[in-house]
Amino acid sequence: MTALAAPARPSTGRLVTDTAVITRRNLRHILRIPGVLPLSAVMPVIFILMFTYVFGGAVTGSLPPGAEDEYVNWLIPGLIAQFALFSGANTAAGMADDLQRGSVDRFRSLPMARLAVPAGRTIADLVRAVFTILVMLGVGALIGFRWQTSVLEVLAAIGVALAFAFSIAWMMVTLGLLIRSAEAVQAAVYMLVFPLGFTSAVFVPVETMPDWLQTFAAHQPVTVVANAMRGLMLGPDAIPNGHTVTGDLLWTLAWSAGLVILFAPLAVRAYRRA
Repeated sequence: MTALAAPARPSTGRLVTDTAVITRRNLRHILRIPGVLPLSAVMPVIFILMFTYVFGGAVTGSLPPGAEDEYVNWLIPGLIAQFALFSGANTAAGMADDLQRGSVDRFRSLPMARLAVPAGRTIADLVRAVFTILVMLGVGALIGFRWQTSVLEVLAAIGVALAFAFSIAWMMVTLGLLIRSAEAVQAAVYMLVFPLGFTSAVFVPVETMPDWLQTFAAHQPVTVVANAMRGLMLGPDAIPNGHTVTGDLLWTLAWSAGLVILFAPLAVRAYRRA
């Protein structure tokens, strides 16, 4: 009796094709459910309006010169950075939901690249993130947000946020595959993202925080991304002393690349064992 040969590793072309199929499937799923896209932008819009009009007057005096004494100028880039973090909750929940419904079992029975399923999930949610970021910028512009740099730099800032969102999505896909329950994964994700989001420079400058918190807040990834985006949208005067636009941009790219390199193999391994 002859031994069965090990399955061949899928080619790059096959991986791209399979990923495109899964991405299209996830995008169709989003579009076919009424209200998914509008509702995904509701919470960021609520944050914009709530923090601008409730805390704006109290925080404006402590803002750097680049914000032009307008809290909304400081807030919008920071909130987009926070949204890039929070958007991973949808990715984790969607992956866990696919497991519960048996979709992952069906995918695993097909002769397709194993990386395609988690990659398709992250790319589809990245497309949804583009929509939400554009809505946030539009609402911000309506209530007074004005960038101080060029259109190319603003586009670069959006690219920074999307790169960070993509890297976070890989971490969340892994969590979704490991935890498997959509309800449990939501709780686990928010236990991670809320402390990072609210102990950052998204809403207030780090210098206004207690001394014991400043070191962590100044160097954690959400603050680094927010600083890079503010530097690109508002100019170098919008970031704290000791930081530069180039430095924060490089740190952002390093964080993003590191998360993808770390979690993409873990996601594939978790997918194999799902």
